[in-house]
Amino acid sequence: MSHDHESAGRGRLDRRRFLTTAALGGATIVGATALGGIDADAAFAAPMPSLDPAISKSAFAEGRITAINGSVLEVAGSYGDQHLIQLTNATSVWKLRPTTAEEIKVGDGLYARGVDMPDGTIAADAVWVNIVNLFCTVQGIAKDRLHLTHGNNHAVVGRIVAETTTASYLGGALTSDLSRVRIGQSAQVLGAWRPDDDTVDIARVTVGH
Repeated sequence: MSHDHESAGRGRLDRRRFLTTAALGGATIVGATALGGIDADAAFAAPMPSLDPAISKSAFAEGRITAINGSVLEVAGSYGDQHLIQLTNATSVWKLRPTTAEEIKVGDGLYARGVDMPDGTIAADAVWVNIVNLFCTVQGIAKDRLHLTHGNNHAVVGRIVAETTTASYLGGALTSDLSRVRIGQSAQVLGAWRPDDDTVDIARVTVGH
């Protein structure tokens, strides 16, 4: 699953192709292990059956955060829908790396997975903030960034983050050594979009896949 660059109306990374929302009746607040994985790849995985018999299906939401009221995120979805995402002490938060709710900001984009509650909120077991999965071509290499193009030659700057960015070559193990990334290579970039400057912090770059 990849994200194309947004149209001029927003000028940001397109978030229309998010996980579809699923309705469910369970009201139990559960940990992420009952609903699926919590790493970055899990945001793009197909929904899996709940491991909790009290929950028939997971609920999903996506969009941009418009307000934060205590532990509730107000989210404007890509199709005009609105969501209230309730964070709990069991919510897993990813923003380039596993982190805490304090790192979530108004203006961030998100995927949220959780359980529909009777009050209309979604009790989130996992939230992925600003996550993107881009299929790109490497156009330039600098010490702290990769210059990439994706879609119809839309330029993206991928920031190399010390002690975080890793690479995988030909499906091999992850490594912090990016020296084998070459100009002209096709690459898959998993990372976190930066709304302030429209760049992407790279969590993982995969080449030769």
